This record gives sequence, structure tokens and C-alpha cells, in this order.
Amino acid sequence: MYEHSGHRPISRSAFLWRLARHLGYSTIGVLATLFVGMLGYHMTERMSWLDAFLNASMLLGGMGPVNAPQTNAGKYFAGTYALFCGMIVILITGVIIAPIVHRIMHRFHWVEEQK
Repeated sequence: MYEHSGHRPISRSAFLWRLARHLGYSTIGVLATLFVGMLGYHMTERMSWLDAFLNASMLLGGMGPVNAPQTNAGKYFAGTYALFCGMIVILITGVIIAPIVHRIMHRFHWVEEQK
């Protein structure tokens, strides 16, 4: 996916496109996770779509649910979704910073050929 340490680092514009792709992938991942949370709250707690959005986005953002679940299914879902969101945050953070860390490491390890 990335260039080898023996190759010249990519241009700044190519790097910015790579970073934009990673941000796009991350956005898709966050939106998909948010939709799963909304669907779960809507189905298990019979919340309106707006309330389901609020609860799912608050859990995804690390703040916790606004409304405490009332049903057993809702409690299981909220706990599972909270753990899932924690893993997604770690994954998305890695996807976003990977090209930046790679570029920094590549600059340190790339040696221009001597003439």
C-alpha cells in the first residue's frame, strides 16, 4: 500500500490525496458505526430515529448514553455497542494517523543515493 523505504517519498500532493482517502475511509467507518447504533437503539428500545441518533452518537463520542436503557435487550445492546465503539475509535485513529506516521518514518529512513 505504501512505498518501500528504498523508494523516494511520494510528492506532497500524492500524500495529501492519500490522507484524504484515509479520512474518507474513516468517515465511512464512523457513519456505518453510527447507523448500527441508531438501528440497535431503534429496535431494542423503540426510540425515535432522532433519539437513537443522539444516544448512538454520544456513545460513539465517548460521552455515554443520554437515556438509560429500559429493556434487557437494550441494556445488552448498549453495553455491546459501547465496547464496539471503543474499538472503532482506536481503529479509526490508526487509519487516520497511519499515513502521517509512515511519511515521518519514511523521511527518517530514506537515504538519497550518492552520486
